[in-house]
Parts: sequence; C-alpha cells; structure tokens
Amino acid sequence: MNAQSTIHDPTLFAGLTALAKSSFPKRCNNCGRCYPDVDSFIAETKAMQGHSGLKEATGDDGDSMVELFRNCVCGSTLLDFFNDRRDLTDEGARRRANFGEVLSYLEARGIPHHQARLELLKVMQGESSQVLSELPPDD
Repeated sequence: MNAQSTIHDPTLFAGLTALAKSSFPKRCNNCGRCYPDVDSFIAETKAMQGHSGLKEATGDDGDSMVELFRNCVCGSTLLDFFNDRRDLTDEGARRRANFGEVLSYLEARGIPHHQARLELLKVMQGESSQVLSELPPDD
C-alpha cells in the first residue's frame, strides 16, 4: 500500500498496511499471474469498463462487505473482498481484528464510525482519503 506519503499518522499507517497485507497475494485462476500486494493489484490490473468496479454485498451472515472487481492483464475479472466476514479461517479472523482495531483507533481520534469505515475502505481500494491524510499523528 503506497499511502505513506498522504497518511501522516504512523499508527494509522501501520494498521492500514496490516489490513492490505492480509488479503494478498492474489492469483489469477485464468493465467496464473500473481499480485503479491495491494499496490501491484491496483497498478497492474485495469478498472472495469463502464463502472467503478465496486459493489456492496451482503455475506451469508448478513454483514455488509465491499467487493472490488478489477481486470487482470489477461482479461479475466478478479475480485477482492474488503471486510469479508465469510472468511472463517484464522487469516480472516486476523483481517477482521485488524480492521476493527484501526476502526476503533479512528473513532477514538474523533471520526464517526460510519465515516471512519468508509475512509478505511477507500484506502484499502487504492483511493486517497482526504480525511485520513489530514489526520495528524497521535502524540
């Protein structure tokens, strides 16, 4: 995740980095290309033509999540989940715990829950977040 130039809070940056790392590497089932991290996934894939590639979805347990669709260089559509509650593995539990810790941290810094969640999802999808970039380091 290449957000350090815009994220000034080292605690927040560390939390966001842990979230991004937990869902990678991604591998294309069609051509076998591997995207080792979120930076390569966003940089080396293409946005979906005609729409943002983002879709709100509901997991089997009723929790909301965001799906990010991107096209591999071979043309195959790839999918990544953010806040994916269906992953019941240890890694999924770590990812949810990381997300929750960063979310709680932002709430403690005065950002309302809903806004903090949306800003986290933006950054996880490779977008910039003005709210997070303007957050000063927590002393």
